[in-house]
Amino acid sequence: MTAIIRAVRRRTLVGGIAAAALAAPAIVRAQGTYPNKSVRYINPFPAGGATDTLSRLFCAKMAELSGQQWIVENKGGSGGNVGMDALAKTEADGYTLGLGGIASHAISPTLYAKLPFNPRTDFTFVSTMWQLPNMLVVNLDVPAKSVAELIELLRKNPGKYSYGSAGSGTTLHLSGELFKIMAKVDMIHVPYRGAAPAMQDLLAGQIHMIFDNIPGALAQSRPGKVRPLGVTSAQRTPVVPDVPAIAETLPGFDINSWTTLTGPAKLPPDVLARLSDLSKKALESEDLKAKFLDLAATAIWRSPADTLAYRDSEEARLAPIIKASGARVE
Repeated sequence: MTAIIRAVRRRTLVGGIAAAALAAPAIVRAQGTYPNKSVRYINPFPAGGATDTLSRLFCAKMAELSGQQWIVENKGGSGGNVGMDALAKTEADGYTLGLGGIASHAISPTLYAKLPFNPRTDFTFVSTMWQLPNMLVVNLDVPAKSVAELIELLRKNPGKYSYGSAGSGTTLHLSGELFKIMAKVDMIHVPYRGAAPAMQDLLAGQIHMIFDNIPGALAQSRPGKVRPLGVTSAQRTPVVPDVPAIAETLPGFDINSWTTLTGPAKLPPDVLARLSDLSKKALESEDLKAKFLDLAATAIWRSPADTLAYRDSEEARLAPIIKASGARVE
């Protein structure tokens, strides 16, 4: 009887060990490596603009690579600052990320007298994502057919013409302010809660021009609803090679939008490393690069440290331009 009991106990112990061994992978899977649930991605601009389209393409690729949903939430306002303020205040677990970039993290620190967040220390910068020039388009009632003709028109009519932007502190706004400085013209800035509503008012004749991200501008210029005059990059873009760079008329003119995959401060190191790896794979994939290029955007991956350093350099580069323009939001 004792021998039987010992045998039963041995079988039970061996069976238990085997069961535990089989269960171990299930436990690991249950705990999972990041991410093991859906990721919320805050786009601080309204739906319908270039940032929305590009964000959704990026998130679709990240979902494919991570095996989890990446859900885009549009939270526009104040040139991207409303959405970034919300992001800064979320839990640093990697399950709420967002679209940072030149507007909220390099322009706003100089443009705004006071921000609800610190653009440098309240965030974790995972990677840059894309770079995108803007395009100057005018309402068809504006008689100018070129940048030179527009400058002449504006000089003859100071304060008469207006330009719209996606909000104070965006590259659309800064493009207009740099244009005013370099062309020595006076025009009125009309800020909106995103590029899409600004374009709607341009089409309706409520404003005269807009420096829009190229995808949004192309959607209206290709069917002839607005007239393209120039792109804000230093050289022409292959997407619209027939549209000159504004720099061809105003040498040195160069403003491009850039974005970052951003999280709240103090993301766990393992989560940051995983996000950096995923974003590198996404942004260096041929299919996503091609989709971005179709929209005139260039996919750019940088390490977290290099992304932070790039942010710092861009704030330093843009600050004198903003100050010289006299633009200030109290």
